[in-house]
Amino acid sequence: MTTKYQAILAVLSQTDNVQLLSQLQHGIEKESLRVDIAGHLSQQPHPDQLGSKLTHPYITTDYSEALLEFITPVYHNPADALHFQHQLHQYTYQHLGAELLWVNSMPCLLGSDEEIPIAYYGDSNLGKMKYVYREGLAHRYGKAMQTIAGIHYNFSLPTALWELLKEKEKNNLTLEDFQSTKYFAMIRNFRRYAWLLMYLFGASPAVSRNFLKHDKHNLQPLNHDTFYLPYATSLRMSDLGYQNNAQAGLNICYNTLSSYVDTISKAIQTPYPKYEQIGVNVNGHYQQLNSNLLQIENEYYSPVRPKRITQSGEHPIDALAGKGVEYVEIRCLDLNPFTPLGIDLTTSHFLDVFLTYCALADSPDIDQLECKAIQHNFDQTVNEGRKPGLMLIRQEQPIKLTDWAEQLLTELKPVAELLDSAWGGANHKLAIEEQLGKVEDSGQTPSAKVITELQQNKLSFKEFGVVLAKQHADYFLATSLCTKRQNYFDTLAKQSWIDQRHLEAKDTQSFPEFLADYFRTLSKAPLASSISPGISDPGCIG
Repeated sequence: MTTKYQAILAVLSQTDNVQLLSQLQHGIEKESLRVDIAGHLSQQPHPDQLGSKLTHPYITTDYSEALLEFITPVYHNPADALHFQHQLHQYTYQHLGAELLWVNSMPCLLGSDEEIPIAYYGDSNLGKMKYVYREGLAHRYGKAMQTIAGIHYNFSLPTALWELLKEKEKNNLTLEDFQSTKYFAMIRNFRRYAWLLMYLFGASPAVSRNFLKHDKHNLQPLNHDTFYLPYATSLRMSDLGYQNNAQAGLNICYNTLSSYVDTISKAIQTPYPKYEQIGVNVNGHYQQLNSNLLQIENEYYSPVRPKRITQSGEHPIDALAGKGVEYVEIRCLDLNPFTPLGIDLTTSHFLDVFLTYCALADSPDIDQLECKAIQHNFDQTVNEGRKPGLMLIRQEQPIKLTDWAEQLLTELKPVAELLDSAWGGANHKLAIEEQLGKVEDSGQTPSAKVITELQQNKLSFKEFGVVLAKQHADYFLATSLCTKRQNYFDTLAKQSWIDQRHLEAKDTQSFPEFLADYFRTLSKAPLASSISPGISDPGCIG
């Protein structure tokens, strides 16, 4: 623990300052595939009763028509975000009929590529753009990879905390630049230590046979339907998941905001020969938005992203460049199949400690040598994280994963104490203790529990998923929404269809003209509407 880090902890421990840590902000996004009762990918369209997936603020789809995405508002208390997620699931299950929500990050039984429907967003130019973008993903990476699901954890620290630290450091940057600099320092630390999250929360050590479209893998058969790696934590984050040779060569730099924006912008504007062979507008049908390394910035898959809320007509990369980082999005969390929401409050408490630590601890720039070590540590952990004696690399020296994990968790304890002081109680300290138990006994990790369930109960991956999906469905259907919340969601769904029709009616450009303007300026495309004026959240907690 460095002197500088100790000084920051001392400042935050003061009575007038510690309450700033009760103003952390959270938003949780959760993806889940719709499946039939036999565990096959749904072929049914997105239920109309849930609203327009283009304009609904909280219930939408990701890649596939069957891949639901649930989004919460921003809350100070993560318990409130999880409660809102619970209510979204209650409401959704009212309209799923006999379908279920798949509980695993790795997908259900998929069938052929033709049986994986791309999400359709209507006839507005924005809706068409979203569809064509997904068409491009299909051509570039295959459809199956786009059905992998996860949890996205959005997190920020209060502006008043950054103001305090800027004053204590006597830093001459503007507050906006200081905040961005600190968020990139946080991201660098997150990358250094993300392997720990993979060990503690990875929950995808196995996959159905039909996900494997070729024999070029190192997985082992577990039973007739299931392949796995004995010590894997997260196949979702391995070479089986979001990996791509074109993206691997991008070398996105996280040392400064300007270097990040420059490298992402260059990738959006750099042609890629393999994608040029696909074509863009082929006989009147769009295969992709463009033939560059990235169609848009969201195509770059990273375990963590700097983010800023965009205004209408504002491009995300322009928002970052012009106004700086507002929050970070953590994207490497698997769905925990043993919890109905895929994430629980203890996990959220730990994430708050971990991310606050990443923001406050020293974070030097990452050079090429450390960058390679970071990737090595991450890859080793997702593939063999529970292997006894597994070695990682820290400061060019080998270290046992479990030794490093114990040291890191010990360093997190002062932050947990500060958060508990701000909130009252001992939730953050208890969250650290639970994770220490996983380090001492890898059998307590979600990934180990998945394999234990498959082996002891002689279940295939599909059977395991269906059993838990039915249990979770019963859990959500066992209670009803309060009348205010029910009416609120009903109103949002109806208004979202009005908003979509409005977008479609106001388009005056052809789609080719719209697309040309979008990439000419990188800031002309309208964004999906948020909550319409006049629809207020009743704040129902029932």
